[in-house]
Amino acid sequence: MKTKLKTLAALAVLALSGMAQAQSASASAADTDALVAKGRYLAVAGDCAACHTATTPGAQPFAGGYSIESPLGTIYATNITPSKTAGIGSYTEEQFARALRQGVRADGQHLYPAMPYTAYTVVSDEDTHALYTYFMKGVAPVDTAPQQTALPFPFNIRASMAVWNTLFLQDRRFVPDAALSQEVNRGAYLANGPAHCSTCHTARNVLMAEDHAAFLGGGPLGAWYAPNITPDARAGIGSWSDAELLQYLRTGHTEHAQAAGPMAEAVEKSFQHMEPADLKAIVAYLRTVPPVAEARQAQPATAFGKPRDDEATQRGAVGPNERKGLHAGAALFSGYCASCHQANGAGSQNGLYPALFHNTATGHAQPANLVAAILYGVDREVDGHHVLMPRFDQQSQVQPLTDEQIASVSNYVLARYGNLAVEVQPRDVAEARAGGPRPLLARLQPMILPLMVAGVVVVLLLIAFLVMRWRVK
Repeated sequence: MKTKLKTLAALAVLALSGMAQAQSASASAADTDALVAKGRYLAVAGDCAACHTATTPGAQPFAGGYSIESPLGTIYATNITPSKTAGIGSYTEEQFARALRQGVRADGQHLYPAMPYTAYTVVSDEDTHALYTYFMKGVAPVDTAPQQTALPFPFNIRASMAVWNTLFLQDRRFVPDAALSQEVNRGAYLANGPAHCSTCHTARNVLMAEDHAAFLGGGPLGAWYAPNITPDARAGIGSWSDAELLQYLRTGHTEHAQAAGPMAEAVEKSFQHMEPADLKAIVAYLRTVPPVAEARQAQPATAFGKPRDDEATQRGAVGPNERKGLHAGAALFSGYCASCHQANGAGSQNGLYPALFHNTATGHAQPANLVAAILYGVDREVDGHHVLMPRFDQQSQVQPLTDEQIASVSNYVLARYGNLAVEVQPRDVAEARAGGPRPLLARLQPMILPLMVAGVVVVLLLIAFLVMRWRVK
């Protein structure tokens, strides 16, 4: 009898142990699933897919290959899938955190700040752990290595980034400000960390680091211009309502502004998928940023212009054999713009085609976004709706326009519907067509090697001169 009782007791212990193990495994699996879901959301907030997924048909998520046209040369995004041969599958969590927040790969090589580790450095340990879990367990491995980045000398010397990081990387995690609300602190964390707003919306100094004296005050971004998003009433978003800002982040469209270029990409891949409470928190935070004024912006960009219809006076004004007829801004506007934006510039009644007056693209003192929109068009998909304006550069499926034609139609639009103080020159269009203004560092690049050689020669000659003097003495 005692033997049977012992046997039954042992079986009960084994059963209870098995149940405990099963419950533990189930709890562990649930924890992992929750971490993967959290990491997936953070990756969306960080817009990781936009850079690390190529735009070619059939491109695999996070497999790299996307080309980033930086002022210093083309940078190709790396494979960040858990592939052990082509991706980050062999990274430890510590190595992943170092790459994310200090810009150093597992092999010790430095990343270029096109990967916004200068912003991601504020990401908490907890969120970094969730991101690591997601990329290791929630992303399919892709064993294909993308094209390697090969910048021109001396930018190809990655070790130089160690000096750059010493000068400009503030390697610290986010610390909430006790004087601010929980919502504003959440917005500050998202905007300055995962969403890396300052990476685009803050101008750069001569060494291509962010100029924190003009934080979020706007700056060139290739052919586009990332506008001032501080609460300055004239140059920034001070005249925008919270509802307008929220709508813009979620859809890329308001009555007065339309997301294009890199911002359209951010809306499509990131902001539209974020929680409304997080978007609201970002807006709340932006209201607290020190305003940055711009002397050239006399009034808000949305205050310029009014409807005006020149169509009747233009009909028959140019003869059929006039060589310059298709270079006149009015004729170009009538032929290429009025069919969508209406002859009076008021846009379509349903708002799909925006008005050209009271518009940030035509009222801003910096006309780069107007020129870039004509050159490269507008292309974004939000909530399953595809918003498309055709491009008019050499890849146009409608009609390529010359630099002179784009300058002409831009100036017509500015004069009729926008900022009268702004004028576009053909050289401005040529610059935008070539990728935008080149910073000083990029312009100096062809001279760096000759200057270095000249410097070495001067030093050698000086040494030879000193040796000869010493021998004479």
